[in-house]
Amino acid sequence: MKLLKDILYGVSLSAVSGDTNVLVNHIHFDSRAVGMDDIFVAVRGTLTDGHKYIQKAVDSGAKAIICEELPEILVNGVTYLKVPDCNSALAIVASNFYGNPSKNLKLVGVTGTNGKTTVTTLLYNLFKKAGYKVGLISTIKVMVDEMEFPTSHTTPDVLTINSYLSKMNEVGVEFCFMEVSSHGIHQKRSEGLHFAGAIFTNLSHDHLDYHKTFAEYRDTKKKLFDGLPKTAFALVNIDDKNGLVMLQNTKAKKYTYALKTYADYRAQILERQFNGQLLKMDENELWSKLIGDFNAYNLLAIYATADLLGLEKMEILRLMSELENVDGRFQYYISKDKITAIVDYAHTPDALKNVLVTINALRTGNENVITVVGCGGDRDKSKRPVMGHIASEMSNQAIFTSDNPRTESPAVIIEEMEAGVEPQNAKKVLSIENRKQAIKTACKLALAHDIILVAGKGHETYQETNGVRVDFDDFKEVKEALESLNK
Repeated sequence: MKLLKDILYGVSLSAVSGDTNVLVNHIHFDSRAVGMDDIFVAVRGTLTDGHKYIQKAVDSGAKAIICEELPEILVNGVTYLKVPDCNSALAIVASNFYGNPSKNLKLVGVTGTNGKTTVTTLLYNLFKKAGYKVGLISTIKVMVDEMEFPTSHTTPDVLTINSYLSKMNEVGVEFCFMEVSSHGIHQKRSEGLHFAGAIFTNLSHDHLDYHKTFAEYRDTKKKLFDGLPKTAFALVNIDDKNGLVMLQNTKAKKYTYALKTYADYRAQILERQFNGQLLKMDENELWSKLIGDFNAYNLLAIYATADLLGLEKMEILRLMSELENVDGRFQYYISKDKITAIVDYAHTPDALKNVLVTINALRTGNENVITVVGCGGDRDKSKRPVMGHIASEMSNQAIFTSDNPRTESPAVIIEEMEAGVEPQNAKKVLSIENRKQAIKTACKLALAHDIILVAGKGHETYQETNGVRVDFDDFKEVKEALESLNK
C-alpha cells in the first residue's frame, strides 16, 4: 500500500475533502475493478462518464475518489479530490504509483500516421541485437526484454503503460520504444511519462472520425513534441510538410531526416529488388531486406535514433542489414507458380498508395497487380472512397471486400469504397463481401509472375463483426489458397 499524498504529487487539485495522509491499495478508472482501499478516477470516456459510477466505487470499498465534479453526498472516511482534468490526473498518479518508471530508462515515443509499428519494432530488434535489454510497447505486442505480452491498443491506458515500464525497471531494461497514437495523446495516456526522445514519421488521412479535422489531428500529434524536456531529442521527417510543425514549440534538441530534401540525416535509394533494396546512408551503402520508399524512411528514422542514443554508426548499419520485415508489413510469399502474394497492414489511403507505388516500381514486365482491400467499420468513413479510388487506379484488378466491419454493414462499407472508383476503372473492380472468398478469387485470377496485394489487416489474426472476433489471418489464407491451386 502507498500513501495517498505521495501519489498525488504534481496533480493540480481544485478542492480536497477528507484526509490525504491515508494508505491506498491501487488505482482504477473502471468502477467494476475497484476493491477495498483503492483509488477511483472518474474519467469521462467516449462512451460513458466515470462520474456516474462514483457511488458504486465507494460501495466497493474505494478510499479515495478523483473527479472533476464533487458528488452531492460525500461519504465519511472517503477522500474526495476535485481536479480540472481526470485524464491528466490519472496519468500523473499512475506514474507516481509505479515510482515514475519512465525516468529510469530511455523511453522513445514514435508518432505519425504510418510506420509507427515498423520503427518501434525494428528499433527494439536492433538494440536487442546490440546486446541491450530493451522494451517495446506497440500495436502488435508488448515486450519486457524477453517476455512477451499481447496488446489490444496502439497506446495502452496509463496504468498499463506504467505497469509495463515498472516491470522493465525490475529486469534492467535500458531502452524502451513506444508507439504513441493520436488517440493516446488526446486522452492523456502519454502524459506523466518522461521521454528521452520522440520521432515523427508522417501525417496523412486517418482518424477523422475521432479528431473531426486534419488540423486537430495534426495538432494532437504535435502535443507529444510540445511536452518534451530540454534533455530529449525531437526527430522528424521533413519530407512531410508537417515535420517542421512538430518542432515549432518543442524544448527538445531538434533533428531532421529526409530522402528528398536537406536534413541532418539523409538517405538515397540506389537499387530496388523484391528481396530488398540498396541504400546510401551517411555516405555508406546498406543492403536492407525491407523494400519501398516508405521503408527507406523507416530505416532512416531507425538509423538516426540509434545514433542519437549513442550507438556507433558502423555498428548500426551492420545491425540494420540483419533486420527482417515486421509481421504484416510487406510480408510476402512466392508460390510454386511464381505468383507473389504480399500482405500489408495498409489501412489508410497514404499507406495503400505507398505499397502500390512500391509494387509497381518493382514490376519488370507484364505482371498484373491484383489488390484485395476493405475498410474497417465504425471508423473514419471519409477515407473509404479515397481507398477505393487508389486501389482501382493503381491495380489491374481490385477486389473490394470486408475488413473488420464491427457494427456496420459490410455491404454498405463496400458501396462507399465503390463511390470513389472512376468510370474508366469500374470494369477492373469486383466486390466480394466474404474476405476468404475474395482472397481465393484473387489467387484464381492470378497467373505466373502476377502480384497479389492483400491490404488492410496485416498482422491481425482475427476478423471482428458485431463484437464477435473469429480467427482470420490474411497471410495464412492467401498462402493456403495459392498452395491449393498446385494440388
